[in-house]
Amino acid sequence: MSNAQAADPRELDSGPVDAEPPLDPKRWWILLLVQISTLAFGIAITSTNVVVPQIRGALSLTQEEGAWIVTLFLAAAAVVTPLTGWLAARLGWRRFMVTVLAGFTLSSLACGMATSLETLLLARVAQGLFGAPLMPMGQGMLMATFPKRMHALVLMLWGTGAVMGPTLGPILGGVMAESLNWRWAFLFMVPICALTTALAAYALGDQERGTAGRLGLTGFLALGLCMASAQLMMDRGHRLDWFDSTEITVELILAVGAGLIFIANTAWARQPFLDRGLFRDWNFCIGLLVVFAMGALSYTLLVLFPPLLQDLRQYPDSVIGYLMSARGLGNFTSFAVVVQATRYNARLALTIGLLLQVWAIWHMTLFNINVSDFDIYWTNFVQGFGFGLAYTPMTVLAFSTLPNSLVVQGSAVFSQLRNFGSSLFISVSVLVLVRSTAENYAGLTAAISSLDMALGYSTLAENLASDEAKSLTKLKGEIERQAAIGGYLNAFAMSAIAAAVAVPLAWMFKVEKRKKE
Repeated sequence: MSNAQAADPRELDSGPVDAEPPLDPKRWWILLLVQISTLAFGIAITSTNVVVPQIRGALSLTQEEGAWIVTLFLAAAAVVTPLTGWLAARLGWRRFMVTVLAGFTLSSLACGMATSLETLLLARVAQGLFGAPLMPMGQGMLMATFPKRMHALVLMLWGTGAVMGPTLGPILGGVMAESLNWRWAFLFMVPICALTTALAAYALGDQERGTAGRLGLTGFLALGLCMASAQLMMDRGHRLDWFDSTEITVELILAVGAGLIFIANTAWARQPFLDRGLFRDWNFCIGLLVVFAMGALSYTLLVLFPPLLQDLRQYPDSVIGYLMSARGLGNFTSFAVVVQATRYNARLALTIGLLLQVWAIWHMTLFNINVSDFDIYWTNFVQGFGFGLAYTPMTVLAFSTLPNSLVVQGSAVFSQLRNFGSSLFISVSVLVLVRSTAENYAGLTAAISSLDMALGYSTLAENLASDEAKSLTKLKGEIERQAAIGGYLNAFAMSAIAAAVAVPLAWMFKVEKRKKE
């Protein structure tokens, strides 16, 4: 491997067995290191989602500002992911992993100690920047450390850790927030990450140090500026009244301009940031479209459900965590069938996985304010199972025709686009939620246009006081709840559409033999 970033999914297939490298007991320490660091990154994403409602109350934040806590983390991770292989080749495994793990530890501590929105967002951006290399770097180190005959085993163990993080995150975050406060959803990771940093210093050597080539700086800066500007525009547009704001207009110009520069750099530069061969491969390009949609389905529901359950149903954080863990459990369960399904017919497995997500999320659009815990649990479980069933065959198909020399860089682009799809779609979903809620509220209040009519409706509201003024206050609160649930249902419909749009793409993949380099 020239860059320790990600594994070629095709190496799971049978093929010639490499000569086993000399026995090195540290390889098992490396496996443990990768497991813990991958687990920590997954927990950092999903544990935060559960405590966002509590953070909003503690720091007096709006719904949009609460979503920034998640989206800026994902956007920062998306920007820095493509640099993973180059930085690892320049610094070597030990220096690179110790640096990113130490940075991840300190930024997690800073998140837990933050006293303002600005401080928390800055710490979350740092957490995303330092955390982004952990998954691709860990996977790449395993593939380089273990012989090919053991790749299936170590990838399965790595995949288990990658799924357990998002599964345990909501549970641990909810329990910590309810037992102590939201800060401990970040602080409890600090000692774990500190020990992992020490383990990296012990287990890793200077593999690949000094092997990096020249970085295509213009393409990298243009791509980063494009993604960051687009994210800021979507996050802040609603609050600043979109293009009536100079800031939003400037961000649009920067996003479009930087995107065009990146395209030109990739097409004509002597040494582009991304190899042009990536975009000449049909399957890989179709895979980029599908993984962007899969990114939209990755974390959006985990962001929407906690405020729905806490604000509208008054659920405690721990219960929310257990309910949200259903998605991770469904993802974990899909491991039992995904390998066999992919080998049997990858396009069919991808299609079934996407359709399961459409079905589950469509049922979410039928929820009402009295939705049961069972309905929340099974729909999230099925959505997680469908996501797990779709992601592996999608990856195998996308990389099936890509030359080996481009697999590492292609894996980085995949991770980047998935994270960017997540952060961008969360912003769009929150925008739909906020606007729909406001429109629903206006429509419902317009239906109660006189005091006599309002008092008449107030007798139908739950737990009303005998006093007429208190009854009207209760009625107003009930209208707000009904308006908000309508907004959530519209946001769920957006996710169902994203999954449905990806279904036809599954059959645009070409099934052919692996290309020779």
